[in-house]
Amino acid sequence: MTILAYLVNHTPSFEKGFFDLDIVDSILETIGKTPVIALTRMTPKGSAELFGKYEAGNPSFSVKDRIALAMIEKGMAEGKITKKTVIVDATAGNTGVALAMVCAVKKLKLLIFMPEDASLERRKMLDGFGADLTVTPKEEGVGGAVARAQAYVREHKESFYLSQFDNPENPEAHRRTTAQEILDDFPDGIDALIAGVGTGGTITGAGEVVKKKWPQVKVVAVEPKTSAVLSGRPKGRHKIQQLGHGFIPSILNRNLIDRVMTVSDEEAYETARRISREEGILVGISSGANVCAALQLAREMGEGKKVLTFLCDAGQRYFSIERFFKSDGEKRREA
Repeated sequence: MTILAYLVNHTPSFEKGFFDLDIVDSILETIGKTPVIALTRMTPKGSAELFGKYEAGNPSFSVKDRIALAMIEKGMAEGKITKKTVIVDATAGNTGVALAMVCAVKKLKLLIFMPEDASLERRKMLDGFGADLTVTPKEEGVGGAVARAQAYVREHKESFYLSQFDNPENPEAHRRTTAQEILDDFPDGIDALIAGVGTGGTITGAGEVVKKKWPQVKVVAVEPKTSAVLSGRPKGRHKIQQLGHGFIPSILNRNLIDRVMTVSDEEAYETARRISREEGILVGISSGANVCAALQLAREMGEGKKVLTFLCDAGQRYFSIERFFKSDGEKRREA
C-alpha cells in the first residue's frame, strides 16, 4: 500500500475520493470543465456578485483549447483533414497555440500565420508544440494574417484553412461545453454574461444557450476603445491582444448582444494587474478588459445580481509585451 493510499484509508480528516485522480489517454481529455471563481476581493460593496470562469485552466492555458479541438475533429470527421493535410489558420496567438497542442497529439501538420507583434511567449509555445509559424506585418493586424493564410491555401492543394472567424464549429463548441458548464454551475441563473469579442465564438455559443435558458440575462460584448467596430467606430491599433481585430466575424450573432462596452488599453492592463495582485489569479490583458467592463456593470446592477465573465487566458504569455504599457519613467527605472 502506498503512503497516499494509507493516508486516505486511515486519516479521518480526509474524505474518501479527495485524492482520487482521473487517468486520461491524452491531454485533450482535460479540455473544459473549468472552474468559476468568485472575484470577491476586488468587487466593491453594493455591487452585484462578480464571477470569472477560469479558462486559463485549460491545458494550453486559454479558452481557445475548446474550439481548436472541435474544429480539427470536425474536419477529420468530414475527411477534410488527413495525415497529409497541412492545416492552416490565422490567429492573434491563443488559437494558434491551442491548435498546435491538438495537432501534436493527433500527429497533424500545422502552419500558423500570426502578426509579428504577438507576444514572444506565443511564438515559443508554437515552436514547442512543433508547429510552423509565418509572422505577418504588425501594421496589417490579424486581418492581414487572414489574407496571407487564405493566399497560401489557394496556392497549396494539400492544405486546409480552418478559418476560425467563420467556422461554425467555433460557437458550436461553446454551445456544447462552455454553456452547459455555466448552466450546471449556476442552477439559479445569472443576470449578465460578459465576453470580449475576438472571433465572437464564446459570446455567441455560450450566450445563445444561456439566454435561451434565462431570457432576462443581459449579454454584453467587450471591445477595445480604439478599435470599437461593434460600436460603429473605425478600426484602429490597440494593445489588447485577442480582442478587436478590426472586422466583424461572420460567426458573431450580433442580435444576441444587449450592450457593447469599450475598454482602453490602460484600463485592461491595470485591471489584469489588479486581478493578479488582489485575487491571486495571473491572467492576460483580454481578461483584464472583461473584468474591467464587468466591474462597471456590477456596480450598475447592484446587490442581489450575478455577473459572469471570462478569464480567457494565463498572464504568463504576456510578460514580453508589458513594456508597451509602462510609462517612460518606469522603463528608465528598469533599465
